[in-house]
Amino acid sequence: MKLGKVIGNVVSTISVEAYKSRKILVVQPIDPTGKASGKSVLAIDAVQAGVGDIVLTLEEGNSARQIINEPGAGTVKHVVAGIVDSVNLK
Repeated sequence: MKLGKVIGNVVSTISVEAYKSRKILVVQPIDPTGKASGKSVLAIDAVQAGVGDIVLTLEEGNSARQIINEPGAGTVKHVVAGIVDSVNLK
């Protein structure tokens, strides 16, 4: 799992079956302090996240497909699996 911040939405009128009727978010990976750390990714939203939310993303295809209950969806790689309430560093 990786920490990220939702920075946008994607709208597509034509898509493969696994993406139909699903919200696609643009997620910027961040470190625990909130600083950007890497290139943004597109992820299917499984938890009703929105722009500005800090989220947990799964970046492994099989786990991602299990979260959205689409085992045959070979094109799905990233899924937003949780919304983060807080990050505590000690």
